[in-house]
Amino acid sequence: MPIDLTLIIVLALILIALIVLFTFVPVMLWISALAAGVKVGIFQLVGMRLRRVIPARVVNPMIKAEKAGLDVELNKLEGHYLAGGNVDRVINALIAAQRANIELSFERCAAIDLAGRNVLEAVQMSVNPKVIETPFIAGVAMDGIEVKAKARITVRANIDRLVGGAGEDTVIARVGEGIVSTIGSSNDHKKVLENPDSISQTVLKKGLDAGTAFEILSIDIADIDIGKNIGAGLQTDQADADKKIAQAKAEERRAMAVAHEQEMKARVEEMRAKVVEAEAEVPLAMSEALKSGNLGVMDYMNIQNVNADTDMRKSIGDETGHKGDDYSAPDTDRRK
Repeated sequence: MPIDLTLIIVLALILIALIVLFTFVPVMLWISALAAGVKVGIFQLVGMRLRRVIPARVVNPMIKAEKAGLDVELNKLEGHYLAGGNVDRVINALIAAQRANIELSFERCAAIDLAGRNVLEAVQMSVNPKVIETPFIAGVAMDGIEVKAKARITVRANIDRLVGGAGEDTVIARVGEGIVSTIGSSNDHKKVLENPDSISQTVLKKGLDAGTAFEILSIDIADIDIGKNIGAGLQTDQADADKKIAQAKAEERRAMAVAHEQEMKARVEEMRAKVVEAEAEVPLAMSEALKSGNLGVMDYMNIQNVNADTDMRKSIGDETGHKGDDYSAPDTDRRK
């Protein structure tokens, strides 16, 4: 009985050791590497475990590279993994570049991957160019007519400029700027409609792919349409603005005229008040003149006769003034 217990304990320890060994040490991965001809030691795999590297993320791409005929060192793959890169994508990109006869080193491929770009997609785009479609871009010709154009840009990835090069948004913005500039420099919008290829030719000559991660192969105008008459609208708006300015100035002149009229009326009223005041002082002056002997009684009576004669003439003139003067009648009739 003690012997059986000892045997069970030994078998259990052996089983635990095997479980720990196969869990901590990737024996099956080591066997697969040996079968593929990849020279990797069991202690290297243990070291990967200690460095917190998943061995399968490094060894499997190494096996793939060995079968594809690539000369890649295991330490470089492990270093790229520790740097946060995608080892499997880098190896796939190197294999695709080798098949397409594109010169691409592991260091450059790893740098592109660490820069955040999909290096495999870039290699595929170098082999199979990509078509980027822009939205409708509006430009105004010199005759004031708006022209809308939509372009398709065929681009190919430039491996040498993937690190630090601008993306698709920059290419679309530059092409849109070129389209607007080309339409704006045209004297007549009909010429743009007749020859839409002139837009693409002009844009291609400007080298809009400089500093980007792409190489523009062609720019094709997919659609072109007429927009609003911007020139007429601007002229209408300008006319409305001029009209409002003229109305404001006329209103200002009218207000000044009304103010001037009110001022003149105020002056007239002031003068009338002074006349009334002066007329009120006349009797007092005459009374003082009579008292002092400077004015005689006959003189006063002559003044009264003159005033009476003046009032009579005014009343006669008011009665006959609306009939008008008949200059064809004799002088005696007119006096009557």
